[in-house]
Amino acid sequence: MTGNGLGSAVPEDVSSWAARQRWFADTGRPVALARVGGWSLPSGEPGVLIRTDCVVDAGDPRRTVYQLPVTEREVALPGGEAALITTLTGADGRRKFVYDAPADPAYARALLLLILRRGTSGPGADGCSVAEGETFPNGLAGGVPGGVPGDGVAPEGVEPTVVSSHVLRGEQSNTSIIYELAGPDGRALTPVICKVFRALHHGDNPDVTVQSALARAGSHFVPLPVGCIVGDWADPRAPGGTARGHLAFAQEFLPGVEDAWRVVLSAARRNEDFTARARSLGVATAAVHADLADAMPTAEPTAEVVGTVLDGLRARARRAIAEVPALDRYAPAIEAVFAAAAEVSWPRLQRIHGDLHLGQVLLVPGRGWVLVDFEGEPLTPLEDRTRVDVPWRDVAGMLRSFSYAAGTVAREAPERTGVVTGWAQACRRAFLAGYSERSGRSLGEQRPLLGAFELDKALYEVVYEKLNRPDWLPIPLAAIDALLAPVPVPVPVPAAVRESG
Repeated sequence: MTGNGLGSAVPEDVSSWAARQRWFADTGRPVALARVGGWSLPSGEPGVLIRTDCVVDAGDPRRTVYQLPVTEREVALPGGEAALITTLTGADGRRKFVYDAPADPAYARALLLLILRRGTSGPGADGCSVAEGETFPNGLAGGVPGGVPGDGVAPEGVEPTVVSSHVLRGEQSNTSIIYELAGPDGRALTPVICKVFRALHHGDNPDVTVQSALARAGSHFVPLPVGCIVGDWADPRAPGGTARGHLAFAQEFLPGVEDAWRVVLSAARRNEDFTARARSLGVATAAVHADLADAMPTAEPTAEVVGTVLDGLRARARRAIAEVPALDRYAPAIEAVFAAAAEVSWPRLQRIHGDLHLGQVLLVPGRGWVLVDFEGEPLTPLEDRTRVDVPWRDVAGMLRSFSYAAGTVAREAPERTGVVTGWAQACRRAFLAGYSERSGRSLGEQRPLLGAFELDKALYEVVYEKLNRPDWLPIPLAAIDALLAPVPVPVPVPAAVRESG
């Protein structure tokens, strides 16, 4: 490592490729990646080298660390054209084909075996890091669940055969590999999905810790975890100059299922009664909250804690107004909502999902609702994603998601606006009824608190649509109008959400 904590430079072609990926934060300038860590894995295949580099953009003051696994092949990977990063000429003058490793079966197999064997990686390009596989003590002998409910599992010490692997399409923040597996007798085992985290953080990734805690608590509302990989890399901001965190997370894969967003959107388009399912989704959400409260730390909502949470809401509101000036006329009413939330009793703070919406829930035949993706926003500081929080934040996310489905249908067919709005309101009431039934937590006087979190979510949506889909702005703007319509504005008008401090 050099004096600035950076190692050797990554080839320019590789840097350029990384900067074009959806998981890489847009910088608007040329990117020059440098290594801060790395390790290697045995490929089990002649002519194939597997390595992972931890890299940072040398010109990025945030020093975001990315995980960049690649394979180098002496012969081109059949069918691997879409994953080809570049071709290099080695010291021996021979061409080497460099691939995005998750799409290469050699890497996929080596990654899973590192977990199941609880193995340790080999050295990387700069020889300064190590990656280690772990399995979870949750009754999955051999690390892989059986093929169908009630079946056995891969025997202890017997590794499954990787029949095939492929990359899950459509992901933005990470890269997930789906494995089809077979036991020693050739019988199919439950498939596994392994998420390779692209943005790395010092500390425990909540996707791993929260989901594994729920599995240990016996929750059937999350996929069964299999194992994970942890590793280290150089970071002058970490204690001792070395950061350590999660690199990958393997869990049960649920094939052939739809996420709740698609299920709900389809029902909304058909004006199909969805209240029973919405109620059961509320029950599932409350059950997950109850298990998290039992399995992980909680905290009293002291005046200091309440003030910190509300300060965060106000700060996000100011950023939204700055990004979308049309929101400025709502500033007094926004502050009134937050002020009302400060006056009511708050529940104990606990770990929650943190980014819950219909796209984070699967409807599994014979099993019901399953919540996934407890990671939060990957580029948000890990400290913010691992704090205890207010359970109503998750509830607000689901309520907004039902309303967004209605807004989507109304956008497609404006003449159906009234009908689909009523449909969404019925779903929201049913979800709240199911949540209250399972949690024993009546909305009651905490309604202003839920309203504050729902408003916060709608303000986030406005900024997101402004930056990504301006044509969709009317949906969250209409939501803000509806949320604030009944809000009495005190006199004199508070200015907290207009202040820059």
